[in-house]
Amino acid sequence: MKLNKQEIDTLEFKFKINLINSITGIKPGNLIGTVDKEGNENLAIFSSVFHLGSNPPLIAFVTRPSQEVPRHTLQNILETSSYTINHVVTDKIINAHLTSAKFDKGISEFDACNLTPEYHPEIKAPFVKESKIQIGMTLEDIMDVKANKTKIVIGRVNFLHIKEEKIVDEQGNINLSEAESAGISGLRSYYSFQNLATLPIAQTDNIVVSEK
Repeated sequence: MKLNKQEIDTLEFKFKINLINSITGIKPGNLIGTVDKEGNENLAIFSSVFHLGSNPPLIAFVTRPSQEVPRHTLQNILETSSYTINHVVTDKIINAHLTSAKFDKGISEFDACNLTPEYHPEIKAPFVKESKIQIGMTLEDIMDVKANKTKIVIGRVNFLHIKEEKIVDEQGNINLSEAESAGISGLRSYYSFQNLATLPIAQTDNIVVSEK
C-alpha cells in the first residue's frame, strides 16, 4: 500500500480513522479516573497518555474536541484539578474498553463496566483497584491544538502506587509484562507486552551492531 496526501484525504472515513490510529503502533492503555464536585465518578479509557518530563514529573494526554460530544473527563479535571491514570490490565480489557461508551454524566463507568473504585487520601479522584500501576495526577496546564481542536492535558505526578515489588527493578525500570499491562493499537485492538531486552545506555565509543 502506497498513499499520497490526496489519496489519504479521500479514503473512506472509518477506514482512514482506523488506519491512521494504527500506524504509530502499540500505545499504552490507561483508564483515567475523575470525580466532579458533587462526587459523581467517571472513568474513561485513553490510548494517548505520554511521558512529558521526569523533573518535574509530568504526564500528558490528548482529549478530543468537546464542541458536540460532552467530555466528562475534561470537565471533571477542570472542576477539581485532580485525576488518576491507571494501567489497563490484560484480564480486564473488555471492562476497560466498555468505558468508551457514551454514558450519561450521572452514570458511573465503574459500576456500569464492573470495575472497582479505590481511593487514596493523597488524591481526590478515584483509582482503579484492578490496576497494578496507579498514578495520581494534579492538573498543571492545558494546551490547545489548533490543527484539529484537540487539547493536551498536562499533569504533575503527585502519587504513585505500584502494587507488586517485582514490577520495578533495582534501577527503577517498569516491567510491563509483570504488571500485566495492556497496549492498544488503533481503537479496538488490545495487546499484551513481552520484555524482549533491557539494553545498556548507548555510548558512541562502544558501538557493536549485529550483522544484517
